[in-house]
Amino acid sequence: MLIEFSVTNFRSIQKTQTLSMSASTASELRENNCFTTHEQGMPCLLRSAAIYGPNASGKSNLINAIAFMEKFIFTSSKESQEGEPIKVKPFLFNNVSRSQPSEFEVIFIQEGIRYQYGFAVNSNRVMHEWLFAYPEGRAQRWFEREFDPITKKDNWYFGSKFKGQKAVLQEATRINALFLSTAVQLNNEQLKPVYNWFYQKIRPVGLDGLHPAFSTSLCKTEEGKKRILGFLNSADLSIADISVEMKKFDSKKLSTLFPAILQEELYKDLDGKEFPEIKFLHTVEGSTEMVTLDPEDESEGTRRLFSFAGPWLDVLDNGYILFVDELNNSMHPLMVRFLIGLINNPEINKKNAQLIFSTHDTSVLDNELFRRDQIWFVEKDSNNSTRLYPLSDFTPRKGEALEKGYLKGRYGALPFIGEMRF
Repeated sequence: MLIEFSVTNFRSIQKTQTLSMSASTASELRENNCFTTHEQGMPCLLRSAAIYGPNASGKSNLINAIAFMEKFIFTSSKESQEGEPIKVKPFLFNNVSRSQPSEFEVIFIQEGIRYQYGFAVNSNRVMHEWLFAYPEGRAQRWFEREFDPITKKDNWYFGSKFKGQKAVLQEATRINALFLSTAVQLNNEQLKPVYNWFYQKIRPVGLDGLHPAFSTSLCKTEEGKKRILGFLNSADLSIADISVEMKKFDSKKLSTLFPAILQEELYKDLDGKEFPEIKFLHTVEGSTEMVTLDPEDESEGTRRLFSFAGPWLDVLDNGYILFVDELNNSMHPLMVRFLIGLINNPEINKKNAQLIFSTHDTSVLDNELFRRDQIWFVEKDSNNSTRLYPLSDFTPRKGEALEKGYLKGRYGALPFIGEMRF
């Protein structure tokens, strides 16, 4: 369960920007769009949040920030080597920010315990890293490291509640690796829930969207195909059935897809393996005949929804936190409403999955779909820096026409369109 995510000095983001999933005390849509955490003193959490703003305002960079944080946790201790640079990009439109570290922090609940974990990095090293836990409702600082530019060494702190061989773990942590990642790699059991939250729960989806492979793999079983069909037909698509045929890998296709230097290695890996090939079956009006279409013959919207079907069901089944950049791409607004509705429905979303997405689709800017605290805006300030702020900052009236207000510029975060003269 995500409570809060903050990022500082990353790409177009200069000052700290915070996305909060804590619900306000407003009663609107509370039963559907909020859920309780059963933790003492914690407010209800929101099931979803929508982020609006013009092109190049920084919406994608918020998704990129959580994706960077997730990837760095996974790879810093395993895939990088001593002295290898960290591929992080600070805010470049300021001489001071350019030389300062980028900072990331999340507050979340995992296995019934609230955690606050974050780190700051530049291209050379981890400058700061910290973890607080709240197993009994009170903060426990489990560890913290901070680079001292005078001594050129890390200062370390381990709390009384930290478990593990501190000296061994400290010694094993490279300057360009996270202590969390290193400790879990060396089998520290206490920190595994924190690592696993990122590994198991976070699902970022960029502008390229989702690949259909996962949905296709589910269709190999009757039960999986039934669920995918149910998903698609709930969105009112006219697909009567899906056929799945296992076909052996065809090496001839390599010549058109990959350069010759890669073909030999790929052939070794793929030779003899079978892959599922799907086709969509449609009924013919007034007949028992079926028309079979290849995926490329379907609309872009249908293909995109099929790609979303398997992962979306997986998110709902497991209570994942899904970050999607431009959810509306190639999809009708009613399809977008359908996907959001699944997340906001407590009868379907029983594991309290959460959805954070950016979009340009103002038709879902609707107080029958979202609470006011679920809607966020992004815009650039005079310094070319991204600013994130919630709709609730404007205290709109209950029942206010949000789409109309946004398009009229009442909440900002609109593109400035000037006059073109020829």
